[in-house]
Amino acid sequence: MTRRRGLNFIGGRWVPAQSGETFTRRNPADDDDVIGDFPLSSAADVHAAVRAVGEGASEWSSTSAENRARVLEKAADLLEERAAELTEELVREEGKTLPEASVEVRRTPMNLRFYAAEGLRISGRSYPAEGGGLVYTWPEPVGVVGAVTPWNFPINIPSRKLGPALAAGNGVVFKPSPVTPLLAQRLVEALVAAGVPPRALALVQGGGDAGAAVAADPRVAAVTFTGSTPAGQAVHAAVGPSRRVQLEMGGKNPVVVLPDADLEQAARIIVKGAFGLSGQACTGTSRVIAVNAVYEPLLERVTVLTEALTVGNGLGQGVDMGPLAADFQMRKFLDYVHIGREEGARLVTGGERLGDPELKSGLFVRPTIFAGLTPGMRLGREEVFGPLLGFQRAADFDEALDMANSTDYGLSSAIVTRDLGRALAFARRSQSGLVKINQPTTGMAVNVPFGGLKESSTQTFKEQAGDSMMLFYTQEKSVYVSPPD
Repeated sequence: MTRRRGLNFIGGRWVPAQSGETFTRRNPADDDDVIGDFPLSSAADVHAAVRAVGEGASEWSSTSAENRARVLEKAADLLEERAAELTEELVREEGKTLPEASVEVRRTPMNLRFYAAEGLRISGRSYPAEGGGLVYTWPEPVGVVGAVTPWNFPINIPSRKLGPALAAGNGVVFKPSPVTPLLAQRLVEALVAAGVPPRALALVQGGGDAGAAVAADPRVAAVTFTGSTPAGQAVHAAVGPSRRVQLEMGGKNPVVVLPDADLEQAARIIVKGAFGLSGQACTGTSRVIAVNAVYEPLLERVTVLTEALTVGNGLGQGVDMGPLAADFQMRKFLDYVHIGREEGARLVTGGERLGDPELKSGLFVRPTIFAGLTPGMRLGREEVFGPLLGFQRAADFDEALDMANSTDYGLSSAIVTRDLGRALAFARRSQSGLVKINQPTTGMAVNVPFGGLKESSTQTFKEQAGDSMMLFYTQEKSVYVSPPD
């Protein structure tokens, strides 16, 4: 496999970090497979990127909305032309299976086309005025947007931030996760090749110090962040009250199963939500809350399906679950397995790293189920972000709902039932921004608003679709006009 040399994109040029330092990214399925070496950027690189975008973004903001839309459409075309290559690179860099990577790669051009159209819908309003005058609102770009993105959807989530920011006429400083630097570079390459002015867009690779510098720079008018809740809270504190911030953070997402549910359907829904993407989705299922009568038979069905999953290199055929994405994910997963045992939860299946000869050089674990979670256990309250599922027992619907709401998070929740009344009551009372009825907690449509509640989000602006999504990337002036005397 080719070992790539990645670069930052600053001031219209592909450049190394000012320090010359780099970091190496390896395939999480095969430590011997080196993806490439990428710039380990510092605050100095971020400041240079912000300065360049601040000076060059006016060319882009003065471009008509129609032309900006054409550029995003062309970038979508370029990404589609490279879909096969991007899919394989995504599997090698992040660890997804081929089908999972293919879905993400196909979704990304759709995102750019959606936001291109949304950019055409940006408009002001007019109001009645005294004396024959005119009052109207004027929307304009906020200026420089800082986009800090995670590794679990390394091209899809950035497209949901860069797409609307650029469609609205902003310049963007893009700081991706160091776990997935190559896919971030591919997105920027497509946007620049499609016609985004080179000085209106910057890519800064590196670790947390670079991300903190993006959030702290006062010349960055708006910061959009997706990642863990602790990191998001640090971003929020750095941005402060005078600039705007959009955060999508962690989750502890439950599936409630009522006694009238089809247990085969419920088991399939749970396993897909819990172990798809190796459990590394912010909306992934981490808790099952089963009402008394169905607890044991549901646990048995979910266990059978879980133990039938094939774990392996995502490039292989028939693989259901790939590796964890990074060493720190492995350590966190194994720590929570230990925590579950220490707390007295019952380990039903999994819980260990795989040492098979063909898997020993990768970050592979068995999908894991704990049963007997009780209120207060860390395993039922804290985000693991891995293939670890906990079962809780509830006496009835009301207790199940209380359990579902009993965390600091409020991202996604689901219920499996044939009772429409109960389903609608759950949707109304669930303290989460995304509610699924007889569906996995994961998965969402391109054109539907997405955002969490409680400590899963700032709640002020949606991260995907919806009116408030485009409002984040524009600021509004009220203009009063009177005829001359």
